[in-house]
Amino acid sequence: MSLVKLDGKRFPWNERLIDFFSRDAFVDDDFFNLEKTHPSMNVKEHKDDFEIEFAAPGFEKKDFKITMKDDVLEVSAQKRKEKTEEEENFTRREFNYNAFTRSLQLPPTVDRSKDVKAVYQNGILTLKVHKMEAAKNNQKKVIEVA
Repeated sequence: MSLVKLDGKRFPWNERLIDFFSRDAFVDDDFFNLEKTHPSMNVKEHKDDFEIEFAAPGFEKKDFKITMKDDVLEVSAQKRKEKTEEEENFTRREFNYNAFTRSLQLPPTVDRSKDVKAVYQNGILTLKVHKMEAAKNNQKKVIEVA
């Protein structure tokens, strides 16, 4: 009886099938990348307000819609761009549609009677949400770890 050495791949055709289906030239973009539909966000707490930043490059000021109802701040943006070519016989045609919606639960220290200030510059949407006067005087308590 002779021994045959295996390379550890029990079903070598599985890898070939995965390569075959993942190398489609027409669907080679980041179509299934969910991170692109949800912009990154930073929240900074200052003495007088909260500063919220969204990384949203490629939009214009008119594309944003910002609403505040009760204790929920909703930021959404929508932009549609169509790239057309003169030729009728095309292999690939691109429609570009960018949109996102993000809802934030605001803390009870937010002053809802004051307007939220929004500035869009260099691909960053910055929102300033004011704190209530009672919250401005509230100092943080530092807790030591024993």
